[in-house]
Amino acid sequence: MSTHAETFRALHHARRPLVLPNAWDHASAAVLAAAGFAAIGTTSLGVAAAAGKPDATGDTAAETLALARRLAGLPCPVSVDIEGGFADTPEGVAEIAAELAALGVAGVNIEDGRTDGTLADLGERCETIAAVKARAPELFVNARTDTYWLGAGDLGATTARLRAFAEAGTDGVFVPGVAADDDVRALVDAVDLPLNVLFLPGRHTVAGLAALGVRRISTGSLLLRAALHAVAETARAVATGGQIPAGLPSYTDVQALVTAGADSPLDQP
Repeated sequence: MSTHAETFRALHHARRPLVLPNAWDHASAAVLAAAGFAAIGTTSLGVAAAAGKPDATGDTAAETLALARRLAGLPCPVSVDIEGGFADTPEGVAEIAAELAALGVAGVNIEDGRTDGTLADLGERCETIAAVKARAPELFVNARTDTYWLGAGDLGATTARLRAFAEAGTDGVFVPGVAADDDVRALVDAVDLPLNVLFLPGRHTVAGLAALGVRRISTGSLLLRAALHAVAETARAVATGGQIPAGLPSYTDVQALVTAGADSPLDQP
């Protein structure tokens, strides 16, 4: 098992939850690594939006793999969101996972939501998880169910899917959209695996989720959306004579990120 893979696995069992920020290109990932985050994930919405494509259609396999190659040189573990797997069969998904593992990727996120708002067949998802673990056992597989995200199942249905994923060999489970403390606590108790929750501004705090037993907290598309907002607001400030935010990275800072990974003046102690 690679050092990054070992480190990433250990981060799910540390004293504090792993806060996993999600990047969409090399610069956003490098600046997060420079800021001191222990690991970086990718966001499928961000990758798709950067390519001018809609999210969750399975149409960004090439862009996702290309980004993974660029992020492989970062000094921290990287987990890649592969949506539903970018293939029609468990063997096809396992082939993609093996390619990512060969690049040095530490983990993958695989979801069960479909573009029509339904959930993929549970048996097929479990076969996919098992196939990925057989081909790339070192990868940390984070199996995501969209029961809450799509309104496609209640707590009982979610628990059943998580337990099935666990039996199939997943390393962690992810339930985006869950917000209520009682539901989060019940999901933590449902399986003996690290639970990943999507951070919901105004509903969650890292300390609160930690107290409930959550082991991984993802930002999803939040950082991308914040960046797009900052782009528009800064452009308006230029056009109207408004205040430009202080502390922006310099040209040299960004060049350093590109040429030397996270070894840049943006690095924080």
